[in-house]
Amino acid sequence: MPTLIKNKNLISLATLILIFSFFASLILTSFGTVEVKSLRLNTQNNQFIIYDLYKPKSASAENKAPFIAVIPGFQRSKEALSNIAIELSRRGYVVALIDPYAQGLSSSSLSTRAATTEGYGMFSLVEHVYAGAFDFVDISKIGATGHSMGGNAAIRGADYFGKQAIKNNTKSILNSVYVSGYVLTLRDSILKDSRSNMGISYALYDEGAFRNELKGWDAADMQIAPESLRTVNYVLKKDEKIKIVELGKYYGKVENQTSRVIFNEPVLHPFQPYNFEATSNQLDYFEKVFGAPNKIDTNNQIWHWKELLTLINMVLALVMLIPIAKLFLNLEIFRSINKEVPDALPRQSKKGRLIFWSVFFLSAAVACISFIPMVEVAKIFFEDAANRKLTWYFPQRMNNSVMLWAAFNGIIGILIFLFSYETFGKNHGVKKDSWGLKINIMDLIKTFVLSLIIFSTFYLFLYLNYFLFHVDYRFWFMGVRIFQPEMLLVLMMYFPLFFIFFFSNSLRVNGGMRFKGQPEWLSILIACFANSLGLIFIIIIQYVTYFETGTVFWTDNWLSVNLLFGIVPMMFILPIFNRAFFKITGRSYLGPLVTCLVFIMILSTNTVIYLPL
Repeated sequence: MPTLIKNKNLISLATLILIFSFFASLILTSFGTVEVKSLRLNTQNNQFIIYDLYKPKSASAENKAPFIAVIPGFQRSKEALSNIAIELSRRGYVVALIDPYAQGLSSSSLSTRAATTEGYGMFSLVEHVYAGAFDFVDISKIGATGHSMGGNAAIRGADYFGKQAIKNNTKSILNSVYVSGYVLTLRDSILKDSRSNMGISYALYDEGAFRNELKGWDAADMQIAPESLRTVNYVLKKDEKIKIVELGKYYGKVENQTSRVIFNEPVLHPFQPYNFEATSNQLDYFEKVFGAPNKIDTNNQIWHWKELLTLINMVLALVMLIPIAKLFLNLEIFRSINKEVPDALPRQSKKGRLIFWSVFFLSAAVACISFIPMVEVAKIFFEDAANRKLTWYFPQRMNNSVMLWAAFNGIIGILIFLFSYETFGKNHGVKKDSWGLKINIMDLIKTFVLSLIIFSTFYLFLYLNYFLFHVDYRFWFMGVRIFQPEMLLVLMMYFPLFFIFFFSNSLRVNGGMRFKGQPEWLSILIACFANSLGLIFIIIIQYVTYFETGTVFWTDNWLSVNLLFGIVPMMFILPIFNRAFFKITGRSYLGPLVTCLVFIMILSTNTVIYLPL
């Protein structure tokens, strides 16, 4: 306890996180007017979904409220769309924010087409609610909304429940759907049976628009897109059919569930759910079809404050890794790990700088060129996951390619490091002692044990925070979230190959980028760009091409490129932590062990995982 008291930084950081989480929870609950709790629904074939139920306190058996299911898209857990749930629930709607099948805390699905056949679990939830699960819900006003593949689930729901309605000669129990970021299934075969009010929101700069019927910049223009025209014309009489959609205009009638409206916000696909205009349009839609129990101007939005608070917490929590390490390093059992920081490398000569920057850009080029090929290789090596089949063998479809890329670039990085030492460094004053690799077996074991303790402490505090306030650490789709125990097995599976990269980075950052006379901030900044520049180049190539032509450079693997929006920040800050751990231990091992455990768990809990659970 005295040791903990002395660690003022740790106490301060933990206190700040709890304070900011408290304020984030106030926004989550609309300042106490909405109750938020996690529930489980057992579905077909021993499957289940976990969802957050947002219940306005105004909703009761005497004052029933509309119900809206919110379905995140591919690679997203329920927390990624908490902003939508916040704004809907503060307006009086009962909201169920689900973890889709194979994402978050929900089980996997036995179907490889879970969005199409089950709505990621939404179909079962709608039926559950319609059957009277909640006496405070008006079952005549059940809706669904989702983004990207979650939008596809909403479209499929309109079709699924529409077919039921036709068969039973009744209205569809899914009264209204709002589809964000997806138009591929707005086909005749789907629309003809849909019996739900429908709102469509598509980003004007959606990178995935190359898959639509029109091409180039026309593909995402919902005024002329065949997908939007079909959606509207299906509910119009022959003499009323249109050739150009008027954006924001409501066609059809809400009363007979034929209302249609199209929006086309000027934003990129992954950022559409976090756009104020897009959020306002969605709120306007549900007010039109359901009537908002609590009328609030659609431009009056508070969700962004919660995002800001949880972003601050994400930063604070990661910074807290250092004082956590210092806390345990003060214990007698771990004190032998503490070594003096080795001398920095000699000042760079003119030739030395030339070699350094040549290696810098060569490594970035290799990182850039190798990413997409590794995506293709992963499809071969990990066939089951690539085809959405349940498996215990590397079950993370998207992370498999990242893992192969990381292992490959880690090996290349180590080889380049050793080659530059052998050909130049050892003849110009570079000593191996500066690398921080000298360690005995017992201290290496202690270092590994300590990394597990730091990892466990980090996540135990997250669980405590989540238990108290129902919020994790996140910003938009990047998040540090809780996980089911099975994920520890997944972590063990992915750790070895990922560690090659993390160790390589620590070796290069601490053994090849610390020079006498160089400011520490400059050394770290260079290391940050060295570790992320290759992936940044991919994003630049993708979007420069897109804004020049209207079509992204990589089409087949565009989702893998989108994944980089969450990976690049981690790659950028990684050297900061590897240097910080190096400075407190004098060795290059604790940093990559801790960061690999933490960062890979972050990646693993924010992706689709096809475990047979």
